[in-house]
Amino acid sequence: MTLPIGKNEYLMGSTPVFGYGVSYSELELDVALSGPVAEIVFDIEGTADLTDLLDSVIDTDFDRNELKRVLESEKKPENWRVGEALAELFLTCHKACCFPWPDGRDERKSGSSLPGADLVGFKEINDDAFFTFGEVKTSTESGYPPGAMYGRTGLKQQLEDLRDKVGIRDDLVRYLGHRAVTASWKDLYIRAFKKYISNNKSVHLFGLLVRDVKPHEDDLRVRVLSLGKDCSNEMSIELHALYLPEESISKLSEKVMATKREGAK
Repeated sequence: MTLPIGKNEYLMGSTPVFGYGVSYSELELDVALSGPVAEIVFDIEGTADLTDLLDSVIDTDFDRNELKRVLESEKKPENWRVGEALAELFLTCHKACCFPWPDGRDERKSGSSLPGADLVGFKEINDDAFFTFGEVKTSTESGYPPGAMYGRTGLKQQLEDLRDKVGIRDDLVRYLGHRAVTASWKDLYIRAFKKYISNNKSVHLFGLLVRDVKPHEDDLRVRVLSLGKDCSNEMSIELHALYLPEESISKLSEKVMATKREGAK
């Protein structure tokens, strides 16, 4: 999966907190949506694994159609969910992160909201592995910063909680651990866990804003300064504003659905 690096619009901050603004062209966005973003949104890898598991019980074309119906939801994803997938792809391509267990697999009801960080995974630096937790907000608001930054479920509060509350980090470490027991990425989890028990602040936190307005550093300026206060240098916090072409967020869902329909032909 690939995503262009985009155009650097601004950089601010100092260790351990940095803020970045990156913009994307219409072409760059469309290429991402037509391939890797759609793969994340529809969990193509997970669906393929389930298909392989159940293929042996399929006897008729009717059974095969039923298998496809159960495993491949036709529900149109929310635009914010596509924005979250775009943010995940950005971290995977450009920040050496991986998120091996999509949170959609934990939904007992399609479209339900799950507690905890939006993105839970790992970041590798040389031979070291660290737990990585990310929060994503997708906003079409014109103000800088958008309202999604504030409130009890805003990006500000979520990042402060991840920074300050070891209990929240512990919960996420356990959550990922239960899924690592028989996974191919078990060794990566063990390496990150060794780092974590030696220092529970030794994690990487990411806050991402997905926007469709003109880039402006006021989206991140105050948060970068405030998150840096009393933050341990053992912890790394990065805020990224991903600027899409204007008025494009409202079209994200339909574009990935078009990709899915094209792939089904």
